[in-house]
Amino acid sequence: MPELPEVETSRRGIEPHLVGNSIQYAVVRNSRLRWPVSEQIKSLSDEIILSVQRRAKYLLIELKTGWIIIHLGMSGSLRILTEELPEEKHDHVDLILRDGKVLRYTDPRRFGAWLWCDDLNTSSVLSHLGPEPLSDEFNAQYLFEQASKRKIAIKPWLMDNKVVVGVGNIYANEALFATGISPEKITNTLTLNQSSALVEQIKKVLQRSIEQGGTTLKDFLQSDGKPGYFAQQLYVYGKKGEPCAVCGTLIQSIKQGQRSTFYCPQCQKAD
Repeated sequence: MPELPEVETSRRGIEPHLVGNSIQYAVVRNSRLRWPVSEQIKSLSDEIILSVQRRAKYLLIELKTGWIIIHLGMSGSLRILTEELPEEKHDHVDLILRDGKVLRYTDPRRFGAWLWCDDLNTSSVLSHLGPEPLSDEFNAQYLFEQASKRKIAIKPWLMDNKVVVGVGNIYANEALFATGISPEKITNTLTLNQSSALVEQIKKVLQRSIEQGGTTLKDFLQSDGKPGYFAQQLYVYGKKGEPCAVCGTLIQSIKQGQRSTFYCPQCQKAD
């Protein structure tokens, strides 16, 4: 599913076409997504777009009267069309813009969401989220203090949006490898120095992925239809049985919280 870099890439792709433009009206072909498309979205008319922001994996389109909150789910994507092309089977929502362009939402699995919120401070889907991983709030002291309160394996813990948002499976695997920390390390054994190194690598791996336009594995495409290229820079994710690029040891895989974890048993020795 799209993770933080893919969502940020989508935000950057659509932002220049949306900000300052206005939504003439919305076309909702199928409102049965993860949650029903909000009625306020269906009735949009002549609404100026003030900004396009991101919180965790949610895209936030700011209008004068409120916010459109978009989640791409497992297979959702956004594209800017220069004209109203004929819709295909999985094209569920269009925003028709004043300049003739169209923001089109496609989602084969329909696990995404289009929600309306008058005030972001009252949004139930945003209220429980932890800090952004690229923000100053996410730092070594914060991670160390949070880790000291728990006693679970570190890799699934990093994927908890209450701890830090947007560090999904791919990037948790890659950051732990870069730091030399075993994915099975127990959180309350994390030292302050390890916390500092892990925060640094999480920020680096996410920034690199954003610069490469995200990681295309199966479903993700950028807003211009081009794939993301960070998959070419992965060290461990999806590489079970392949030699580690650093030491040559074969990459191993285990299940943690129903998700596949990939690691090098030599570079990431358990304590």
